[in-house]
Amino acid sequence: MYNEYSKIAIPFLKLEFDPARSFEIGSLSIHIYGILIAVGLLLAVLYAWKRCDRFGIKENDLTDGVLWIVPLAVVCARLYYCAFEWESYRANPISILYIWNGGLAIYGGVIGAAIGVVIHCMVKKIKIPALLDLVVLGFLIGQCIGRWGNFFNREAFGSATDSFLRMGLFNTRTGNWEYHHPTFFYESMWNLAGFLLLHFLSKKRKYDGQIALGYVAWYGLGRAVIEGLRTDSLYWGPFRVSQVLAAVSCFAAVVVMMVMAFRQHNPEDLFVNQIAQPEETEEEEESDEEASEEEIAQEEADEAAEDDEDEDDTEETDEDEE
Repeated sequence: MYNEYSKIAIPFLKLEFDPARSFEIGSLSIHIYGILIAVGLLLAVLYAWKRCDRFGIKENDLTDGVLWIVPLAVVCARLYYCAFEWESYRANPISILYIWNGGLAIYGGVIGAAIGVVIHCMVKKIKIPALLDLVVLGFLIGQCIGRWGNFFNREAFGSATDSFLRMGLFNTRTGNWEYHHPTFFYESMWNLAGFLLLHFLSKKRKYDGQIALGYVAWYGLGRAVIEGLRTDSLYWGPFRVSQVLAAVSCFAAVVVMMVMAFRQHNPEDLFVNQIAQPEETEEEEESDEEASEEEIAQEEADEAAEDDEDEDDTEETDEDEE
């Protein structure tokens, strides 16, 4: 469907171009969408590595999780899409594996990643809300950048509009320009704003899970509105699946945040502080051991000095007797 579009225009910037969807290296075809997803993932991981100690997460534990949770998220994103587009795969179910032909759903990836985080935390003895607080910030980075893959693919745009933000697409089949809401751009900017907001709020967290709830509420609100403008939504009967899921999750997150806002929160309950306490105890024990060793050494030195004095006194007495 989207291959019928070639040139792209941004009227309010007076720009017009025809970016490539992919390029070739030998016999290998590299898609721009894939590159952008990889870049988004890389930046998300680098960000998480940079800030993991602020959430009480060890770098090694984070790396171990990335290595298997990311593939799980991709699989779930694919299954989510195929489940609601089953008619396209019913005749040839093996085509579900042809992921290079496109067909991933962000919400499926988020759900898969969340499941992976829960399992990883149980194995590594990490507090689930604490790791989720860190992971969702990475989600926003990846989603912000990854959405631009839709731009290069000429997809995930919205309904026709004459808004000043409209995006023009030249339809090679009809020979006419079409103008649509650039919904991928709306969502990318919404995710960027959400990342900046939650990044600064994360420095003043009152309880583990606060940033994760903020992500669910923020992304859910934006997605619920933007999804209503799209022309390629996944449907379940008359309902847009992602729009319903976004609205319900946003409402649930807001309710939980309101309840938590009226509760008292002890900073010592944060996972990062709970991790710090045993380390401080170990340091104190090591300091006590070192102090004890020094005391013992000092006592032995004092005893040795007393023995030397006793020997000197004995020698002086012997000389006097002579």
